[in-house]
Amino acid sequence: MEEDGQANIGTIEDARKLAEERGVDLVEVAPDADPPVCRLMDYGKFKYEQRKKEHEAHKKHHVQKTKEIRLTPKTEEHDVETKIRHSRQFIEQGDKVMVNMFFKGREIVHQEFGRATMEKFIKALEDITKVEKPPKLEGHRLSLTLMPK
Repeated sequence: MEEDGQANIGTIEDARKLAEERGVDLVEVAPDADPPVCRLMDYGKFKYEQRKKEHEAHKKHHVQKTKEIRLTPKTEEHDVETKIRHSRQFIEQGDKVMVNMFFKGREIVHQEFGRATMEKFIKALEDITKVEKPPKLEGHRLSLTLMPK
């Protein structure tokens, strides 16, 4: 046995005997190596620590979601500012924001009101976002997608 906890044991029988004496498991670490590399360890404890590490890594991982903000051309100024604040919170959390402006009936004739609101969104959030998909009219819906920088 060397000082760093490693030992060169010649046969599998010797390794099994040593593992049994110490009350631990003999685990094959690198089966493709020549000769195969094995380790003496408590396998249950090892699996527990691996699961714990995976759980910690998963907790820190953020899945990016797309949050939707809905507007109409008649949405009042204060309400638009509130929706911009909500969008800022979503972006700071790492999510994308899709801003949808719905036109009802003859409102579609005055698309300039919707485009002006979309430009206001872009300008208000340009410090923390970039435009993933610029404002585009799809049927009776004007759509814009913003993502974090």
